[in-house]
Amino acid sequence: MKHIRFLSLGLAVLLTLALGACQQKTAEATDATPADNVYQFCFVNGAGDTVIMNDYQGKVLLIVNTATQCGFTPQYAELQALYATYHDRGLEILDFPCNQFGEQAPGSIEEIHAFCTGTYGTTFPQMAKIDVNGEQAIPLYTWLKSKAPFGGFDTTDPRGAYLHAAFKAQDSLYAENPDIKWNFTKFLIDREGNVVCRFEPTAPTTAIVEALEPLL
Repeated sequence: MKHIRFLSLGLAVLLTLALGACQQKTAEATDATPADNVYQFCFVNGAGDTVIMNDYQGKVLLIVNTATQCGFTPQYAELQALYATYHDRGLEILDFPCNQFGEQAPGSIEEIHAFCTGTYGTTFPQMAKIDVNGEQAIPLYTWLKSKAPFGGFDTTDPRGAYLHAAFKAQDSLYAENPDIKWNFTKFLIDREGNVVCRFEPTAPTTAIVEALEPLL
């Protein structure tokens, strides 16, 4: 058990170093040239490898911050269904676990991956855990938020009504802030690397399909 814990700790350190190097590289590039599309960014995947967004040129992307212990976690099944249906037509789903919202993505990336594949049969790429808000947010998410601000919760959904009330009680102007509000916020990117839509976690899958299909 000590050996396993040591390996997990070592992998966490390597992931941190890789993410830091990737963020520095991205920051240098975007300081010199403002990012006009998503292809100028990079990130670290769950195996600790640097992934360059340029590798996804020509693909339609759905980028989502996820959590394994959230009321929206069953959306993993919906995401996998989208992936199975549209992957052969050019869709890629990029899964970014994030523990910033209610600490609902605990555990190592290995544990998160095992849960997602074992419970929901996910086959789309899963990345290293990240921050999407605050000083440690990866540059990709800072850019995404600048291109697509908060779209509002669907308050006809009880979960959306609850989130709206909770956020408004803390800040009456919360909706004007582009920060990610909760798990399973999604960004749809077209084949040219442009942000097309932002979907809050209460958005139905039908709305995603309606926006997605014309891009394929």
